[in-house]
Amino acid sequence: MADDDSTFIFLAVYGDEADAQADYDVVKELHAAKAIGSFDAAVIRRDADGKIHVNKDETATRKGAWGGAAVGAVVGVLFPPSLLASAGVGALAGGLGGHFLKGMSRKDVKELGEYLEPGEVALLVVGDWQLDKAIDKAFSRAIKKMDREVKSLERQQLEADYAAMMSGGHE
Repeated sequence: MADDDSTFIFLAVYGDEADAQADYDVVKELHAAKAIGSFDAAVIRRDADGKIHVNKDETATRKGAWGGAAVGAVVGVLFPPSLLASAGVGALAGGLGGHFLKGMSRKDVKELGEYLEPGEVALLVVGDWQLDKAIDKAFSRAIKKMDREVKSLERQQLEADYAAMMSGGHE
């Protein structure tokens, strides 16, 4: 079992965007009901040309890095900058992706990055260990899913780096 400091990446693939969005809504409901802890999530689409499009839905109840940076950093780590449709995602990866890379094996990064095929839609959720307990319910519409633990993620430093990036400051 994971400990309180563990961070997880969950990726589920769907046949269409409506199913991914419906499961995203379940994740938000689980958080509102306090069944899961803090998280960051987005629906991601890989178009026929292989470009990655990220549909973020900011929720005021999320704080710190989980309030916006985690998914962007993970997407930037998983997919080469040439595949990202948004330059903003690449900027987050450059500034924050190292936090995730330190805690993941190259094999895990490669597997997660290759999981989403052109034309597919995914729900990517990054959050704390409490997600592990409820994620199967949240990904009920998925056609395939995988998860990975990020070891030794320094959340406070990630949040400080994110805050500095958003304010234009430098460490």
